[in-house]
This record gives sequence, structure tokens and C-alpha cells, in this order.
Amino acid sequence: MKVGDPDYAAPGDAPAGKTSPRDMLRRFVQGDLASLRVIFAIALIWIIFQSQNDRFLTAGNLTNLFLQITAVGLIAVGVVMVLLLGEIDLSVGAVSGFAAAVMAVLNVKHGWPAVPAVLAGVLTGTVIGLVQGSLFTRFTIPSFVVTLAGSLVWQGALLKVLGQTGTVNLSNSSITNLANTFYSDTVGWIMAAVVIAVYAAFTLGGHRRRLAAGVTSEPIALLVVRVVVMAAVTIAAVAILNSDRGVPLALLILVAFVIGFQLLTTRTVFGRHLYAVGGNAEASRRAGIGVNKIRVIAFMLASSMAAVGGILAASRLLAVNQSSGGSNLLLEAIAAPVIAGTSLFGGRGSVWSALLGATVIGSIANGMNLLALESSVKLMITGGVLLAAVIVDAVARSRRQAEGRV
Repeated sequence: MKVGDPDYAAPGDAPAGKTSPRDMLRRFVQGDLASLRVIFAIALIWIIFQSQNDRFLTAGNLTNLFLQITAVGLIAVGVVMVLLLGEIDLSVGAVSGFAAAVMAVLNVKHGWPAVPAVLAGVLTGTVIGLVQGSLFTRFTIPSFVVTLAGSLVWQGALLKVLGQTGTVNLSNSSITNLANTFYSDTVGWIMAAVVIAVYAAFTLGGHRRRLAAGVTSEPIALLVVRVVVMAAVTIAAVAILNSDRGVPLALLILVAFVIGFQLLTTRTVFGRHLYAVGGNAEASRRAGIGVNKIRVIAFMLASSMAAVGGILAASRLLAVNQSSGGSNLLLEAIAAPVIAGTSLFGGRGSVWSALLGATVIGSIANGMNLLALESSVKLMITGGVLLAAVIVDAVARSRRQAEGRV
């Protein structure tokens, strides 16, 4: 059996068997059950902000919250690809703004139809990822150096593309409707049923495959609890959205990309190779994996998703300007998956962390806005949350290494 086989088990995996409550607690601390931990954290955050402002849990505010997290969540999905390698992409914020500007200028100033303009914006991100990934692998330059330099380049390119006007207003309904379309109650409940069914299939199917491969898996009772909690959260979210304007198309786009990338990372050879390279690049190379190819593709996916996120942000704001892709967008896109359990050291994490982490970041930002906190306080709190997440990740990794686990 080799890396890339469907039943491949990593060297640190233990034989299949029952898991004691003590083992479950240990795995919770080490980050293996991060999704449940984050859901509890979201509930706690919501309770705290609701106690301070009774408008926080209103349907209107929560609908706005879900709309606000779509851009960050989409960019974070791509960031997960790079983090799984143990690398970082500091250009995703600038890339999102530049790609949105390309789309807007082609549509507004050059008369391109919406679909070709949007595709051109996404392709811009893909090409940027190809360039940065190739520079990183070809010259073995640290990824943070390549992408930091790229961030400056794409910020300059954004200003150049926008020209002297500095702002391009979007009026094409096919573009603006991406973030401003809401569906009926019936469609919302159908979507909820699909999401719950897909999540349950992934979770329970993965459990069966791991047992068949002789690899440790969580007890079936814990998996059922996880599915029930996720179903309850989904049903509650749809009920809240339906009581306001309905389920937004932007949120469905985010969930669709999360599911698609989750399939990519867990059900394809590329996904298994991605985790393997992030876990041990040299061992992966000796196993015959094209390490550089995997790295370049990961950076291409990250930049492509940055472009998608930038386009959704432009659709929501009805414009692209010189500050697009700026402010805290980069910090939030990186912090989101880290907060939800994706390791900065590579080889560990899930695409679901992008959605959960974006919800955490968005909830904190939304709550602080409702409380009218000063910008200085907001920045310190957001930075503190990211630092805490990194510390938790580092401590969990140290515990795993002390026990001989990857």
C-alpha cells in the first residue's frame, strides 16, 4: 500500500478500535475534534453579544452576518489549500481586490457581458497563483516572501487598472445579484436537507472507510452527535434566514465551494497527496509524489478562490475601489481556518474550517460593530483571537509530537 491509495493510513495512525472517554478528551485538546469545539465557541460568542445587545440574534442581523462572511469564507477556502502544505499566502487580499477590479473594468468600461467578465476575473487569480507558486517552487524562496512581494505588486496593479477614477460602480444585475438574491422558504428547506444529507454521508462514509482500512476512527456515537449538532445548526440557520429575506445566494455559493473543496481534499488522489506533502514533503517525494506540482496547484487554487471572494465582495458592495481587498481581509481569511483547527504547520485541517472560522470571525466583528467599539479595540481583539488560535495549534502539535503522532 502506498500514499495515494484509497485505504492509505498515515504512519501516525493507530489500529482501529474503541476510543475511551479519556482518549476523546485528549483528541479534543489536540485539535482532532476542532469542529465541535468551534461550534461551542460560536454559541458562546452569540450568547455573549446577545446579552450585550438584544439585536444581535435578530433575523435581520444574522442575515447580514451570513452575507458579511461570504467573501472571507470563500477566500479562506483557498487559504486552507496552502495551509495544508504548511505554507502561507499573504497576497490573497490584494489578489481579491485586483481580480474584482479586472472584472469590473471589463464589464463597465469595456462592455463585456457579465459571465466572460467574471470568468476573466477568476482566471486572473488562477494565473497569479501559477506565477507565485512557480516562483516559490522553482527558486525555493519562502512562500511568505513571494506572496508578500506579490501583495505589493497586485495592490499596485489594482490602482493601475482602476485608473484615475479610483472607483468603478457595478450596475449589471447578473453581477450584483450574486450577493443580493434571496430564495423562498421552500428552496431554503430543500437546501438544508441537501447539506445535512451530504454532511452525514461524508462523516459516516469516512468512518466506514477508516475502519475497513484498519485505522482509528471516532466512536459511531460521537459521529452521530456531530451530525445531529450540524443538522441542528443548519435547521436553525435556515429558519432564521427564512424569517427575514430568505436564504441568500451568496451563502449557497460559499457552502457549495466548501463542499466541493472538501470532496477534492478527501476523495481524490490530489487531496491525499496534498495532506501527505504537508505532513512530510521529503517522504512524499520519495514515495513518488510530484511535490512541486502539488504546491503549484495549491497556490493556483488559493488565488482563484481569492478572486471568487473578491468578486462576491464587489457584488455585495456594488462597486470596486482602491481599498478593495484591503483592511482586515487578509488577516481574517488566514485567521478563519486556523481558528477552526487547520494547522499552520501543515498536514492537518479541513475545508469545513473555512466556513466555521469565518463564522467566528464574522460574529466577533458583527458584534463589536453593534456595540460600537472603537477601531483600536476591534483590531486588538481580532489580533488576540488569531494569536490565541495559533497558540492552541502550537500546543496541540507539541502534545501530538510528545505522543509520537504527526
